[in-house]
Amino acid sequence: MQIDIDLTDDRWVAVGLEDICERAALAVLDRLEIDAEDCEMSVLGCDDARIRELNADFREKDKATNVLSWPADERAAEAEGAMPDTPEPDVFGSIELGDIAISYDTCAREAKEAGKPIQDHTMHLMVHGVLHLLGFDHINDPDAELMEGLETEILCKMGLPDPYSEY
Repeated sequence: MQIDIDLTDDRWVAVGLEDICERAALAVLDRLEIDAEDCEMSVLGCDDARIRELNADFREKDKATNVLSWPADERAAEAEGAMPDTPEPDVFGSIELGDIAISYDTCAREAKEAGKPIQDHTMHLMVHGVLHLLGFDHINDPDAELMEGLETEILCKMGLPDPYSEY
């Protein structure tokens, strides 16, 4: 697994974002039976100011958010609530997943409000982001149920509590 990580906010170092990214990506790929050795992605660990710019530029929402993702390929399933197709390696043998940006400020605030350790919340957001790169979404109820179920299953297997229940 190749993960290119750009930390533009040094506060991510203390959280252990690099380790969290690797563990989250490997856990998602393992659950979906995708060979991690073939996969590549990049992560930007930034602050609210930068993620607000990205959110405005790419989603036309002029506000900060916790995590954004840009899949390298369109992988969404045709039917609501269905599993997206498993990505196949390109002619060079690699699977480019895409890019994720995560904001320290929003992540830390949400973790504090929920009474969760920031590392646990960051792990959830990274699992969430990697699933987006693989074609999962939460636009409609069947898709949200599938995605949230996978998030919960993956995180519980990692020893973390259900992110959608009370901590």
